[in-house]
Amino acid sequence: MKAYQSMKETVITVSEQDTIRTVVERFIASGISGVPVVNEQQEVVGYISDGDIMRAIGKHKDIIVDTFVYVDVIKGDDENYEERVRHILNRPVMEMARRKVVTATVETEMEEIAATLGAKRIKKLPILKDGKLVGIISRGDVIRHSFKQFI
Repeated sequence: MKAYQSMKETVITVSEQDTIRTVVERFIASGISGVPVVNEQQEVVGYISDGDIMRAIGKHKDIIVDTFVYVDVIKGDDENYEERVRHILNRPVMEMARRKVVTATVETEMEEIAATLGAKRIKKLPILKDGKLVGIISRGDVIRHSFKQFI
């Protein structure tokens, strides 16, 4: 089975010019946890997930760098939780999005997609045709399509 046989063709995306507010609005409205970031040519230029946002709004502790020559303290957060949440809403999506995105093509075999999702510990895999985003496959899609004939 190939990717094009199991992928969802309707992909919720954000533009590289969007803010985190747009990402969160899409997450809430669609009940999803990650979106590809695309440019005007529908090329995938990043990916942002709920985990990326969690890392930004979570409490950041002070880090002490102690070397033989000096001691340095990198300050954690001075803002409270609500301020951190409010503060990131207007940040550009590309400040938080991962730029190295794992993708597959429409012709990629399902067993390779399953292996990639498992090995990379990612939830979704954008599917490309001629370098453009045409679909997405989630771990759930792989499970449903792989096992439906046996159950």
